[in-house]
Parts: sequence; C-alpha cells; structure tokens
Amino acid sequence: MIIGILDLQGAVREHRTSLERLGVAVRAVKDVSDLDGLSGIVFPGGESTAMQRLAAGSLRDRLRELAHNGFPMFGTCAGMILLANTVDGKATPHLGGMDIAVARNASGRQVHSFETTLAVKGIGPDVPAVFIRAPYIVRIGPDVDALAEYNETIVMARQGQLLVASFHPELTEDVRIHRMFVDIARQHRHQNEIQQKQEATQL
Repeated sequence: MIIGILDLQGAVREHRTSLERLGVAVRAVKDVSDLDGLSGIVFPGGESTAMQRLAAGSLRDRLRELAHNGFPMFGTCAGMILLANTVDGKATPHLGGMDIAVARNASGRQVHSFETTLAVKGIGPDVPAVFIRAPYIVRIGPDVDALAEYNETIVMARQGQLLVASFHPELTEDVRIHRMFVDIARQHRHQNEIQQKQEATQL
C-alpha cells in the first residue's frame, strides 16, 4: 500500500516521517501521473491559495474527481480548506468533496499559534495538537462525524473516506491520527479488492 502526499508546499517531510514510522510506503505527488496506484493521499498544511494555484490543470481536476468519489484523503490545516465544500461563506470550493464549512485563520495570526491536548473520538482523550493559523469547522453536514472539538468548535471530522483536521498532527511525535487514516485507506482498498473479485466472478 502506498500513501501519497501532495508535494507542492507545506509540511510534506513531517507527514512522510509520521507515515514511515507506521511502516507505510510514501510517494510525493507533484503531477497527475503520481496518483497511479495510490491507496490514499495526504494534503499537508501550508497556504491553501498557493496550493490551489499550484495544483492546476489535470492534477487539480483529478484530485477533485477523487475527492468526490470516495477516495481516501486526509487534509490538515490548509489541506482541510482544500477539501471543504464551503470556505468563508463562499460555496466555490478549491477541491471540495466534504460537506463542511470552514473559516480560515479562525484561531488567529501565526503569533497566536499554540499547542494543546484533544479528546479525539476513536483514539483517546490525550492527543497532542499543534494549531498554526488554524481554520475551524463552522458547519458540518448530516453525513459528517465530528471527531474532536476545541473551545466548543469542531477541529477534526470525517466523512466516509475523507478525514480532516484543523491542526498539525505531523508536528508531534504521536502517530495515532495518521494510523487512523492509514486504516481508512487500507479498509477502502480491501473493499475494492473484494468488489473486483466479485465482478470478475460474475463475468
């Protein structure tokens, strides 16, 4: 199983380290051909507008298609903004696919960055989190599961195979959130293999 990381800007190296600590093969994604054979992809933190501008053309179109068709994706901070259907009240998403509305830089400027511990559904009450100019989730759709909150605001959520976090788990030594995503990707791959076998049998 190979997990890709969108390698256009942001904390690519840190995500790679977290995934490799879990024994997962990692591939940098810079163009559309790098998506072949992946079981999931991570959108790292960075500057979402710059990431959107860089991920143009066929790569952007293919990522949007995957996001809307249940392919496993994990977006942190700016990566979450890429996957949100609504950003700052504007219903024209970067990529979209996840029924959430996001407020950019809701935690303040970079000088207001902070670290805390969160209770994350499915993981535990002691998950370290680093917030840097973090966007917050201000609305979720009926099919979205809120996984963590900070000051009564949703900061982590899941919808199907899409996982997002306002914060940066890759900047900590804790790999449990990355393990959650790897498990999502592994289960999705397993289900696809079963479906392909069933379709081959019917032929």
